Order: sequence, then C-alpha cells, then structure tokens
Amino acid sequence: METLGHVINGFSVALQPMNILFVFLGALLGTIIGILPGIGATAGIALLLPLTFGMDPVAALIMLTGIYYGSSYGGTAASVLINTPGDGTSVITVFDGYPMARNGRAGAALAVAAVGSFVAGTISVIALTLLAVPFSAVALKFGPAENFMLMAFTMTAVGSFTSGSLPKGLFSALVGLMIATVGIDLQSGQERFTFGMPTLQEGVPFLSVVVGFFALTEVVYQVLGWYRGELKPIRMEGKLWCTPEEWRRSIGPITRGGIIGFIIGVLPGAGGVIATVISYATEKKLSKHPEMFGKGAIEGVAGPEAANNAATSGNLVPLLTLGIPGSGVTAVLLGAFIMYGIQPGPQLMQERPDLVWGLIDSMYVGNVILVILNLPLIGLFVRILYLPVGILMSGILLIALTGVYSVNTSATEVYMAMLFAIAGFAFRRYDIPVAPLILGAVLGGLMEQAFRQGMTISSGNPSIFLSSTVCVVLALLSVASLATPVLQHMRKRRDARVQASQAS
Repeated sequence: METLGHVINGFSVALQPMNILFVFLGALLGTIIGILPGIGATAGIALLLPLTFGMDPVAALIMLTGIYYGSSYGGTAASVLINTPGDGTSVITVFDGYPMARNGRAGAALAVAAVGSFVAGTISVIALTLLAVPFSAVALKFGPAENFMLMAFTMTAVGSFTSGSLPKGLFSALVGLMIATVGIDLQSGQERFTFGMPTLQEGVPFLSVVVGFFALTEVVYQVLGWYRGELKPIRMEGKLWCTPEEWRRSIGPITRGGIIGFIIGVLPGAGGVIATVISYATEKKLSKHPEMFGKGAIEGVAGPEAANNAATSGNLVPLLTLGIPGSGVTAVLLGAFIMYGIQPGPQLMQERPDLVWGLIDSMYVGNVILVILNLPLIGLFVRILYLPVGILMSGILLIALTGVYSVNTSATEVYMAMLFAIAGFAFRRYDIPVAPLILGAVLGGLMEQAFRQGMTISSGNPSIFLSSTVCVVLALLSVASLATPVLQHMRKRRDARVQASQAS
C-alpha cells in the first residue's frame, strides 16, 4: 500500500503538462541520438546536459532519463540499416538485424524492436517500482564502511566486466579516481593538483570530462568512418510491420529478454551489453533452427532489443535507491544529480519522494510516447542517417563546445574538453573502456569521504571495513569480480592448448 501511494503521487508529478513535454522531448532526442551511429546515451546526455541548467531539477532529470531509455529505441536503426551499432548495447542487433535489412525485412526488424522495447520497458519499470522501497530500506542501514565497500565493489565490477582486459578496465578506473582527487581537499582545505588554476579548485569540470571522452571523441571517429566508406545506409523497403508468424516467434524472446535485461541491469558493471549477449545466447539455444541466427532470425532482434531496454530500468535501481551507478550512463546521470545539488539514495526517497517517484512514473509515460513515435515515424527518423556527415558532425561539435563554454563562460573548460577528447581517442584506439573512468571520476570523492569517515570512527583501524556481514559479502564480491576475468583467461588459454595438441 505504501508503494501504491508513492506511485499515485508520482503520476501526479509525471502527468503535469510541463513534465509530459519534457518526457516527450527526452524520448524524441533520445531516439535521434540513438539513431546517430556510435553516439549513444552517454555521449547524448553529456552533449545536452548543459542545456538543462536553470530548469527545474525534476523536469531536467525526467528529460535526461528519457534520453537514456529513448536512445535504446533509436540505436536499433543504425544497427539494422548501416550495420553500425548506435552504441555498445546495440551490437548484438547487428548480427540478425542487418541481414534482415539485406533480405528486405528492415521494416519488420524495426517494428519488432519498437514493440519489444515497449513491452520489456514496461515490465522493467514495474519491477523498478516494486523494488525501490525494499532496496532503500536496506540502504538506510548502511554506514560509512558499508558505503565504501559498496562503491569499491561497483568500481571493481565495472572495471572487470566492461572490457575484455582486466588491466585496461582497472587502469581506466584508476585514471577516473585520479581525476576525482583534483581540487580542494574537504578535510584539510588544501589545494590538490590544481597547478594554480582557479578553474580546478572545485575539481575537474564534469562536463569537460564527459563531453571530451564521449561527444568529441565520437565526432572524430564518425568522420574517420565516413572517410573509410563505412557508413552506407540500406534504404528501408516494405511495410513497417511483421507477419503473424514473425510476431508468434517474437513473443517468447521479448518476454524472456525483458526479464533477463532487468535482472542483469541491476548488477553493477553488467548493464545492457551483457544482457543482450545473454538474451541472444538464450534464444539461439532455445531455437529449433539455431542455424538461422546470424542470417536474419527475427528472434535475434526481438530478444536482445527487449533485454537492452529492460536493462535501462534495471540500471536505475541501484542509482535511485543506493546512490550508486552501475554503468557509464548512470554515472553521468549521477553527475547530473550532483550538479543539481541532489544526492540519490535512500535519504532522497524520504526527503524528495516527488522527484524519485515522478521520475519512475515518467518512464511509464515515456514508453508509451516512444512506441507511438517509433512505429509511424521511424521512416522519418532514419533519414538522419542520410545527412552529409560534415553537416551532422559539425552540428554536434558546435552544440558540444557551446554547451561546455556556456555553463561557466570558461574557455579553459573548452580546452580541457578538447584535451580529454585526445585522451578519449587514445582510449578508443587501444580499446580501453571509458565507463570505469567516468565512474571513478563521479564516485572518487564519495569513496574518499566514506573511507575517511570509517577510519575516523574506528580511530584508524582499517578492520572496520570488514566489521559487518554486509562489508564481508561486498569484499568477497569484489574479489570475485577481479578473479572472474583472470579465471576466464586461464581457461581460454588451457582450451587453446588442448585444441592445439589435438590438432597436432
């Protein structure tokens, strides 16, 4: 009954005319950003975050969240039509979506993705609604030691699972933590690593980091892709709908994908990419014709797309209830919360239930708006793919740099964004994941404060971080998250040796 009351009050916020407008804007912008190849939700939110300054925090966060789950819808179009994922979570869709387009079934692939995303998104938002109160009740029992261990687990999990290389993931997380140390030390009041620059006294500007590493880096890569001739869209053919047989084959994958996506999305470091992989593998294993996967099987589009959209709601569970982001996108959203002077977590659910439940209920509205937008208008949206790359990327570059400059009218922050773009290009060149870095930059200050508070409470005894069952469990999970990639690598090397010996 308590949850029902919160839901009703949340709808009274979400259904206000201005908030409905911002849900619509977020869904629309998210769809367009998702369609742009390689941009993705993280870069899109970073790009548009400066435009929300001066807005009511509830409306701004509703719009930014709409961009997040809206981009999951839009990312399908680039995967299906130009064989280029809108972001990492749309990679699996390429396997069967592009072959369907080449077989003249692009409309069916986009239709099943839109309907599947709507169904799975609704399932996942219902699950988010039911889990919000229990999660926050548990989180209220966390002290500084538990909070530090939770953040440490999140860092190790994201660093381990977002890259094929454990050292690269941990290196990225370490760089993010180093960025977080810049500024004035809250304990001593001393400046740290500011190099005498007033701009850095309050820390490295968050917008410069995310715009540089995501938006500007993507512009460079998309221009390079255009020069290489890699962006060649397939024209849509046929009706934007599926046959009765295709719908029958899609019901099971959509339902299973929604459940898998939400469960995986709740786990720190897992997110949409792993959810889509597991969904695809599940459908291929259950299929009576697994040989069709990779050649245009509609199940290979329906399941992963449902899992992708459901994972977005799953990612919001730890963010809203614990104040802990589990992915690069939610790390940027956490940064947005903090920039508005709001700290997500169980206290927020008690102090600002209008914001939390208005945000959750806006996702119900957003899912309806997205399916209405995508089914009849997807043909119009995909025309963005046919714009000249020079015009498209120049516009993105202008918006990104203007946004960074406009916040504090600081040219230094623009130069810093360009510097981070160079670093982002190097990260992409050497396949180093950026999500752990963003997570470290956002959580670094919170981790440091939790660590210092714990050490102060224990009079300098570090055993406080293993003083409770929760701390011990989180410590074991952290060790397991670090050990898993190592064990997987050792098993692959062993299997390779066995195969080599058998071949000889």
